[in-house]
Amino acid sequence: MDKHISSQFDAELTSVSSRVLELGGLVESQTRQAVYALAKFSADVADQVIATEKQVNSLEVEIDRELSSIIARRQPTARDLRLLMAISKITTNLERAGDEAERIARMVKLILEHGGPRTLPASELRLAADLASGLMHKALDAFARLDVNTALVILKEDDLIDAEFNGFVRKLITYMMEDPRTISPSLDLLFVAKAIERVGDHAKNIAEFIIYIVKGADVRHSPRDQIEAAVE
Repeated sequence: MDKHISSQFDAELTSVSSRVLELGGLVESQTRQAVYALAKFSADVADQVIATEKQVNSLEVEIDRELSSIIARRQPTARDLRLLMAISKITTNLERAGDEAERIARMVKLILEHGGPRTLPASELRLAADLASGLMHKALDAFARLDVNTALVILKEDDLIDAEFNGFVRKLITYMMEDPRTISPSLDLLFVAKAIERVGDHAKNIAEFIIYIVKGADVRHSPRDQIEAAVE
C-alpha cells in the first residue's frame, strides 16, 4: 500500500477508535448513574440515564457510518478488515450495554411507583452492579491498549457477576414464597438484576473481540482453557 494512503488509513482507524472510546465513556457513565439511581432510589438520576440513551444511539449510528465509509473507500486487507469488523461488534455491545443501563433506570422508576422496595434486598444488587460497571471500565481500557491479558481477566471476573445474579435470584424466590405481597416488586428487582448481568456479558463480549483483534482467534463460546491458550 502507498505510504501516503497507509498513513491516511491509520489516521482513520485512530479516529474511529477514538469515537468508540467516546461511546464507551458515555455508556460507562450511564451505567454508573444507573447504579447510583438504584442504590439511592433516585428518580432524577434515573431520568438522566434515560435521557443519555439518545446520545448513545446517535453516536453508534455515526460510528457505523464511519466504518462503512472506511471499508468502501479503502478496501482493507483481511487483517485490517478483521479490526474494523471487531470494532463494529464492540460498538454494538456498547450500545446494548447502554440499553441495559436505561432498563435499570426505568425499573428504578417503576419500583418507586410500586412502592415498598426497601423491604426487599435491593441493596444487595449493588455489589453485582459495581462489578459490572468495573468490568465495562476494564473492557474500555483493554480496548484502548489492545491488552489481551486484561481481556482474559474480564472473562474470569464475569463469572463473579453470574454467581451474584444466581444467588440473588434464589434470595428473591425465598422472599416471594414467604410473602406473596412481595411478588410484584421482587419481579421488578429480578429484571434489574438481569440487566446488570447483561452489562457484564457485554463487557465480556468486548473482551473476546479484543482477543480476536490482537490474536486473530475467535474465542466466542470457547472453553476457558482454549481461550487462555489463544492468548498465550
